Amino acid sequence: MTGASRAMAGFRLSRRSAFLGAAGLVAAPRLGHGQAARPLRFVPQADLAVLDPVFTTATVTLSHGFMVFDTLYGLDEGYNVRPQMAEGHVVERDGLEWTITLREGLRFHDGEPVRGRDCVASIRRWAARDMVGAELLAVLEEMTAPTDRTIRIRLKRPFPLLPRALAKVTAAMPAIMPERIAATPPGRQVTEMVGSGPYRFLADERMSGVRVAYARFEGYVPRNEPSSRTAGGKVAHIPRVEWHILPDPATAAGALVQGEVDWLEYPAADLAPMLRRSRDVSLAITDERSISVLRFNHLHPPFDNPGVRRALLGALDQSAYMTAAFGTEPGLWREAGVFLSGTPMASEVGMEKLRGPRDMDKVKRDLAAAGYKGERTVLLQANDFPLLKALSEVAGDMMTRAGMNVDVIGADWGTISARRNSKEPVERGGWSAFTSGFSGAGMLDPVAHLGLRAHGEGAWFGWPNSPELEALRRDWMAAPNDAAAQAVARKIQERFWVDLPYLPLGEYSRMTAFRKDIRDIPAGLPSFWGVKRA
Repeated sequence: MTGASRAMAGFRLSRRSAFLGAAGLVAAPRLGHGQAARPLRFVPQADLAVLDPVFTTATVTLSHGFMVFDTLYGLDEGYNVRPQMAEGHVVERDGLEWTITLREGLRFHDGEPVRGRDCVASIRRWAARDMVGAELLAVLEEMTAPTDRTIRIRLKRPFPLLPRALAKVTAAMPAIMPERIAATPPGRQVTEMVGSGPYRFLADERMSGVRVAYARFEGYVPRNEPSSRTAGGKVAHIPRVEWHILPDPATAAGALVQGEVDWLEYPAADLAPMLRRSRDVSLAITDERSISVLRFNHLHPPFDNPGVRRALLGALDQSAYMTAAFGTEPGLWREAGVFLSGTPMASEVGMEKLRGPRDMDKVKRDLAAAGYKGERTVLLQANDFPLLKALSEVAGDMMTRAGMNVDVIGADWGTISARRNSKEPVERGGWSAFTSGFSGAGMLDPVAHLGLRAHGEGAWFGWPNSPELEALRRDWMAAPNDAAAQAVARKIQERFWVDLPYLPLGEYSRMTAFRKDIRDIPAGLPSFWGVKRA
């Protein structure tokens, strides 16, 4: 079915069937008749399968996390670190001691004040699961809360990245939770959503695969400054926000045009022309950039063999992936390297490998020379996540044309995200590759870059092991100035093409669609502070 015919099918749906009927409409409480009292109805990129923003790297959980929780520091639109829950900090003893002071008036959703000991427990739990947090733990001597409003961090050696680590806007999120919740073992999910962010999670209204809801936290005290990404004054103008999980892109687009929802996080590219024809809908390309990837499983054949990974690089056509996911929308996507383009660590090192004609016959010969013997290759495909589904379809076709024995396993995003945890071989429920993406904010340097970490079973899904990449990352952290850091980043990119922990599929900006009465959608991940209804 073409995009146009899918759109018309969406329009022909009745109001009840297009927007989830009683599950979507009747269960929502009445809030009054004024425009300001109407809930904002948002369609996220995928179902919110996991609530804990420390436990998972799923972007949809990260967006949820920033509604419910706050962080000690934030990142503005220029990727600059700014105090958020923190009032400020003092650094002493030649960088070995940091004292962070909390702002006055911070409260959790259960009415309890935010105390220093809550922050200490939260940082420890986050650091136990996060790769940037692991760097902090490696140099941490002691972390205490001398008073309710102070956190003291003593280090074995200087760690100037501390505020940037605590301002992280990519998963896992350094969310501040009450001490009793942060005491949950890092390997177990937190399910009680008590934060200090601008919105409260309405747990009793959650309907898995259908809807989640949030209410403005009346006790939130925003900073007295303009908001910028996850920094600044987070003012919640909309009293209630609902996330509705709709069955397909055409239904979502039809619901937006009919006014049944207010905001689509990711409208399908082939439906953009239809959405533009609606006088009530706006489309925008945001300044939030991401890089899509084909992630390999480095534990088992065939991709435990670096020669096989490198051979497949010759089959990579980034334009095929980006066109499948985003169409020919001008300015929406570009070539991707290792670091976010146009930022200080990005370079042209090795980029010629992505260019020029793709020769599948040569790829087949290279695979055979590398030792590929026709092993079954399981590619995971999230069928209810349009972006990842499109990328996976191209990946499956690419590997098949390269002569690989490909078995595409399609399922919903929750099932796929659970299966990628498996370290078993494919014959026991494991996997070989999946498509995903990294937020540009996490691809500015080699410390926060999930895909570059290569410390074996402690790494992100796929678990690459490259002592050379890890040594270079430590060299980057020790670089005395920007020029030295950039020189190390070029060496990292050179080594990347040797180890190839993943294939970069393209860099893209986010297209979003919303009703024209919705105003001031912030930059970055979908966030709901600052948003107004005209």
